Amino acid sequence: MLHLLTTHYLPKTFYFWRMAATSFISLVKKDLLMEWRQKHTLFGVLLYVGATVFVIYMMSGQPEARIWNALFWITQLFVAVNSVAKSFLQEHPHRFRYYFTLVKPTTFLLAKMLYSVLLMFVMSMVSLLLYYIMLGWPLVQGGLFVLIAMIGSLSLSAVFTFLSAIAARANQNSALMAILGFPLVTPVLMILSKLAIKALEPVYMLGWSSLAMVLVALDVLVIFLGVILFPFLWQE
Repeated sequence: MLHLLTTHYLPKTFYFWRMAATSFISLVKKDLLMEWRQKHTLFGVLLYVGATVFVIYMMSGQPEARIWNALFWITQLFVAVNSVAKSFLQEHPHRFRYYFTLVKPTTFLLAKMLYSVLLMFVMSMVSLLLYYIMLGWPLVQGGLFVLIAMIGSLSLSAVFTFLSAIAARANQNSALMAILGFPLVTPVLMILSKLAIKALEPVYMLGWSSLAMVLVALDVLVIFLGVILFPFLWQE
């Protein structure tokens, strides 16, 4: 029995996971290459971020800490809508048939999510740099805020990638993404804003760790739902 397991099942399992990892990496590289070739889209998002921060600076100068925090997360929301939400919508509907013959749906979805996380993380760091230059730096714990921004990039990317997948498979209906996104993104932004307050004020916050665990659980739930539901959308 042990000989059968080591000679038959283990090589097949290893081969399966190796092919899945290779496909996953290839899909991420493909998205990064497409983003680099379409520089106008990437630079358009960067211009949007810079223009947004500059307008905020012209209208409010350097706001107080809590207003600074709220403006930052609102900016991140619109950056996610303009950069991450198009991950599936930019794919031609007929191209999904080609992908269907090459990779598994979960591999395709997780590759899109990783690409979206990387893109959103870069945009978050650019936004944070521009906020530092134009709107000041009211943070007491800058490292903690950067960590929360990274978690926020993961949260917003997971939600909008999942919604983009649903909208893309529903005849490219971007209005559906906006309708479904409001009840999902609103609690995420509220939690992120409350978590970031700890980086603004050097006071003890009761229940901060529990709130962080709720956000992590929400991210895991969105990814889990995407892995379960996307194969059914994939077959449509």
